[in-house]
Amino acid sequence: MAGRHSFAQLRGRMSPQAQAKAATEAERLNEEMDLAEVRRAMKLSQQEIGQTLQLTQGSVAKLEKRADMYVGTLRRFIEAMGGELEIVARFADHTVKIRNFSDLSEKAQG
Repeated sequence: MAGRHSFAQLRGRMSPQAQAKAATEAERLNEEMDLAEVRRAMKLSQQEIGQTLQLTQGSVAKLEKRADMYVGTLRRFIEAMGGELEIVARFADHTVKIRNFSDLSEKAQG
């Protein structure tokens, strides 16, 4: 496994300023964001997402502004950014991952 290092080793080689910047960015990514903010945080353009989804840049811009969309559309958008969509229901005393939507993704791939 030549050339492979643990994340802790790589982080240890970073300057204190770079570590602070990385920590700040990680915190920001854990906050709530709209789709456009997530895309920008991932350093992707609307055109790049559009190429992956086979849409125009304008169509991507419209998707980012939608307040309501199909789960499948949202899943494709997130996957185009290299992510994975999970639907989670939070209750006062527990959290449940809803698997119906995962099943749809697996069937589409199979």
